[in-house]
Amino acid sequence: MIHRYKLFNMNIVLDVYSGAVHVVDDVAYDIIGMYEEYPKDVIVEKILEAYKGQEDITRESVLECISDVKELVDYGSLFAPDSYENMAGELKKRSEGVIKALCLHVAHTCNLDCSYCFASQGKYHGKRALMSLEVAKRAIDFLIENSKGRTNLEVDFFGGEPLMNFEVVKETVKYAREREKECKKNFRFTLTTNGMLIDKEVIDFANSEMSNVVLSLDGRREVHDRFRVDRSGKGSYDVIVPKFQEMVKARGGKNYYIRGTFTHFNTDFTNDIQQMLDLGFRELSMEPVVSSPNEPAALKEEDLPILFGEYEKLAAMVLDKRKEGDPFNFYHYMIDLQGGPCIYKRISGCGSGSEYMAVTPTGELYPCHQFVGIEKFKLGTVFEGVTNKEAQSEFIACNVYSRPECKDCWAKLYCSGGCAANAYNATGRVSGVYKYGCELFKKRMECAIMLEAHRELFEDENEPENEE
Repeated sequence: MIHRYKLFNMNIVLDVYSGAVHVVDDVAYDIIGMYEEYPKDVIVEKILEAYKGQEDITRESVLECISDVKELVDYGSLFAPDSYENMAGELKKRSEGVIKALCLHVAHTCNLDCSYCFASQGKYHGKRALMSLEVAKRAIDFLIENSKGRTNLEVDFFGGEPLMNFEVVKETVKYAREREKECKKNFRFTLTTNGMLIDKEVIDFANSEMSNVVLSLDGRREVHDRFRVDRSGKGSYDVIVPKFQEMVKARGGKNYYIRGTFTHFNTDFTNDIQQMLDLGFRELSMEPVVSSPNEPAALKEEDLPILFGEYEKLAAMVLDKRKEGDPFNFYHYMIDLQGGPCIYKRISGCGSGSEYMAVTPTGELYPCHQFVGIEKFKLGTVFEGVTNKEAQSEFIACNVYSRPECKDCWAKLYCSGGCAANAYNATGRVSGVYKYGCELFKKRMECAIMLEAHRELFEDENEPENEE
């Protein structure tokens, strides 16, 4: 399977199963498009007819190009066969029962009142609650016990707003650091925060212990303050922006992300990206809103062409900033064409419900943060372990080949079947497909592949060599 597209004056051909990306001229692009459908002599005549009047396009040059295409086919980087389908179920079975990451909901409460919040303003459709240190410690022990031979473990501090339970966050990290030495594990911590409670102590602690921090900012003041307001209805932009700037500066190059949300009301989200850049941030993410289709903020079908244009505009911004020597990273455009995710990751996806779980303040286990509060998906507790094997089996069975809708999709080994939560919200099935999200994802991937191909072809060769 191949995917051909044109973007930014580049003719790009992706070979789905080998992962090879080819940037070709117009003739090769057209030949590849006909290669499997027509015999060689027909292709020659069609190309000569299409390029009639162009003296450099001769029968000999077309035959030579067809020969070059055949060489790529023989090499296995064009029209490569699918050698992964039979591996899909088997690969996931090998890691069954191994948990590598937990999302600790240390606070089911929030000091903001964002109307678009999928977590019902941090309560997850339940009561407000804070996680006790006892539950947090048990969660760490549960992760260690179920990580088996895996050394590197991840813990995300999440909410609601996790800084509303900062003491437990600190003590949990302290406990994990003690346990990792005796158990020969290595913990990597992430903190996601709305920023309202950031102070010097938080900054110092985060920069010491957090491998990554995710900072919620929707972009322009008027966009951010439309939804991200406090309990009195006052926008939070002016409070959090100086705090975020201080934290990022203090991190001194350590990982962080400014994470925004775009909705039906800011489909021109590149203006929000520009605002983030103007504020000095260079590690950015902008996600489509997760909401009921009936919500005013929900993305509409008519928004799709606008969003496609915005993703292309964003790609142009990335190129311009690289050229200026002031690059920035956009999360969804960060791919590695040479290596990239291993085939297990490409087939199996995020591992929600099997390798990754969310923990509520009372210690309940759910497949991920977006399923918290949906009772039928409660998997068990950190005290008793996973007891709802039937629910877990749905997630274990999830892979890109378990979704018939993904069969002929060129992007399937990049999205790995997509988000189970989005699929469930859109179709009522964990194994379903969120088609709107698929369209956005495919557009992002086209832009991401183009950007990486552009870097390898036109940018890296112009970089000065390092001097000894």
